[in-house]
Amino acid sequence: MAVPASDLYPESNRDISKEASLPTPDPPSDSATAALVNEHAPYMVATYVRPPPMMVKGEGCYLWDVENRRYLDFTAGIAVNALGHCDPEMGKLISQQARTLVHTSNLYHNPWTGELSKLIVSKTRDSGSMQSASKVFVCNSGSEANEAAIKFARKVGRIREPSGDKYEIVSFQNSFHGRTMGALSATPNPKYQKPFSPMVPGFKYGTFNDEAGIKKLVTESTCGVIIEPIQGEGGVNVATVPFLQALRKRCDEVGAVLIYDEIQCGLSRTGQLWAHQAMPPSAHPDILTTAKALGNGFPIGATMVSEEVAQCVVTGDHGTTFGGNPLACRLAHYIFSRLSEPELQQGVLEKGQIFRNGFETLRQKHPEIISEVRGKGLILGLQLTRDPTPIITAARERGLLVITCGTNTLRFVPPLIISNEEIQQGLEILGQAMDAAFNSEDVIPGTKGQQEMAPPGR
Repeated sequence: MAVPASDLYPESNRDISKEASLPTPDPPSDSATAALVNEHAPYMVATYVRPPPMMVKGEGCYLWDVENRRYLDFTAGIAVNALGHCDPEMGKLISQQARTLVHTSNLYHNPWTGELSKLIVSKTRDSGSMQSASKVFVCNSGSEANEAAIKFARKVGRIREPSGDKYEIVSFQNSFHGRTMGALSATPNPKYQKPFSPMVPGFKYGTFNDEAGIKKLVTESTCGVIIEPIQGEGGVNVATVPFLQALRKRCDEVGAVLIYDEIQCGLSRTGQLWAHQAMPPSAHPDILTTAKALGNGFPIGATMVSEEVAQCVVTGDHGTTFGGNPLACRLAHYIFSRLSEPELQQGVLEKGQIFRNGFETLRQKHPEIISEVRGKGLILGLQLTRDPTPIITAARERGLLVITCGTNTLRFVPPLIISNEEIQQGLEILGQAMDAAFNSEDVIPGTKGQQEMAPPGR
C-alpha cells in the first residue's frame, strides 16, 4: 500500500519538495547514478572527491548526466574544452586518423608532429608573442610539458656552468605546475608536497608580483624560473607586466631561462593567442608550455623553446613513447588553427566583458560577499569573502557547473565558443544560486574537490 506523502518523515518530505523545485537536483542514493558509482568505487583509486552526478554526454557548452539532466558548463573540463564538447570536426578527424595511423612511437617520422610544431611556432611569432620561438617538443599532458621545461632548464644550466652549480629552479607561491615529481616540486603547497617529500632538490619559491624580491630570489645558481602569467588554480592572479619584465631582466643577468606555463591561460583564453602576447619583448619567455585546450579533451601537451635552448638539447636528453603520435597531433593541428582565429579571439574579449558586467550586477546585490573580479578574457575569478562551495552545489542543482580556485574564489573558464545568450543564462542561474546559498533558510551543503589545488589546510 502506498504511503501518503504527508505521512513520510520530515526529511523525506523535504527531499521530495527539493526535487520538485530544482531543475537538476543531485541524484539520490537510490538512483541509477548512485548504483553505478557504488559499483565502480571499489576498483578506483580515491584520488578525487566528486559530486553525485555522472556525466555521459556532451555537446557544445552542455553536459548530460545518467538521469538525462542537462547542465550548462562554465568549467570546460578545467579550461580544456575551448571548442566545446564533442566538436563535430574533431569527431570526423578522430575517425579518419584512427583508420589511417594512430601510433608508431618516435622511432619513426610521421607528418603530423612536424606540421603541428611548425604551426605552433609560426602562429606564435606572427601573433607578436615569444619572438624567440623556434622548436617544439610534443608530449601528452601539461605536467609532462612542464617536466620537459624543467629538464631543459637544467640542461642549459649544466652547459652554462659545467661545475653543476647552476641547477636551481624558481617558482612562486600559489602556483600550480602539475603532480609529477618535478612539476610538484615547483608547486609550493604543503598539502600536496608533504605526503611525497622529500621533493626534487634545488627548488626555491618567491612571492608572486614581488619585484623587490627578485634579485635575492634569482641568483647565479638559478638555471630557470617558471611562472604562470595568470595563476589559474592559485586564484586567477594576474602577473603585472613590470614584474615579468623584471624577471626577464634578472634571468638575462644571471644566465637563467624564463619559462611561462600557459597551460591554463594560453591558447586564446585571454582573447589573445598567448597570455603574454600584449607584453613587450622585454617580458617574453625562453620556454613556453601548453596543454589543456591544445587537445580540446584529447591528451596532448607541448613545450616550445627558443633556438638557444634547443641547441642545448641533444638526442637522448628527453623522450616520450606516446607524445607526438599522429592522432593527437592531427587533432591539435585543427584545434590550434581554430583557436588562433582572430574572430574567435575578439569574441572572447567581448564575452569576457559580458561576464564582468554580470559580476558587477551581482556585486551590487551582494557587496558584502563579492570583493573582487580578476582575470582576462574568459579566465575569470570572482573573489568572495565566504566559502563558495555551497554556491557550487546550488548552481549545479539549477543546471550550471562552476568550479573554484585559490581561497574562496569562484572560477569561470567556459568554452570559448559560448554564446552571449548562454552567458546570460548562466549568470542568471549563478545569481539564483548565490541567493539560495546566502539568503535562504535552508542549509546548502558545500561541494568539495572542485579544483585541482586546494588551499593549504583545506
